[in-house]
Amino acid sequence: MSIKVFIVSDSTGDTADKVVTAALRQFDEQGIITEIFSRVRTDDEIESIIDRAVDANALVVHTMVDAQKRGLLQHRCSEVDLDELDLIGPLMGKLASHLGAEAKAEPGGLYSVNAEYFRRIEAVEFAVKNDDGQHPRNLRKADIVLVGISRTSKTPLSTYLAQRGYKVANVPLVMGIEPPRELFKIDQEKIFALSIDAPALFRIRQSRLQSLGMPADTAYGVQDHIIKEIEYAKQIFEANPHWPQIDVTDRAIEETAAELFSLRKKTSAT
Repeated sequence: MSIKVFIVSDSTGDTADKVVTAALRQFDEQGIITEIFSRVRTDDEIESIIDRAVDANALVVHTMVDAQKRGLLQHRCSEVDLDELDLIGPLMGKLASHLGAEAKAEPGGLYSVNAEYFRRIEAVEFAVKNDDGQHPRNLRKADIVLVGISRTSKTPLSTYLAQRGYKVANVPLVMGIEPPRELFKIDQEKIFALSIDAPALFRIRQSRLQSLGMPADTAYGVQDHIIKEIEYAKQIFEANPHWPQIDVTDRAIEETAAELFSLRKKTSAT
């Protein structure tokens, strides 16, 4: 004799299906049949499922996050003497009690979390692919474009922002090399100019040279050369007044990001 388990959900039903499958593995009984009813959102759908469950004498296992629909399903099961098991309601109730907050009751919450996760993964991949001026044609696809001379935190800031779901590209400013023309063809309001003072940059570059085992008098770390680079960047920034400037001198990445978000919010509001 076969036994039926009806899995009812206002989302995909995958969560309940996994739990039921795990539980069934603890039994040798081979005559158990599961049937999934996903995206159940109306009273009529619930009534139809109840009718079928009565005919099959099924156990009804459900993950209905909508309290009204969950209550209706439980009430109807009780009326027709059907066994039902709520897999999510009690847990949501306990969490609400401990957190002191009401549940959002949004069907498919797991999948919205997954969508956000994959959006961030895509953003990180974009930042890696478009680091240090690579693929300038992709600048138009970026949410944020960072511009600055070497060691102004472009890459770590790009990574930090990408981990929050923003597609970020960064473009280095190098004396003697024109910035890519694509930089001036995209929406200028998504470009942010990173600046730094000479003494701080000198310390950072000297430390970098030491870690690489390179001579301290390499042009990259010479103070006069650094001052010229900063002046070169300043000229480009002044020629592009739409680019908000952020001074990264002695700032943590989190502080720089906070100012960027503040400037971005002001720009979008105007």
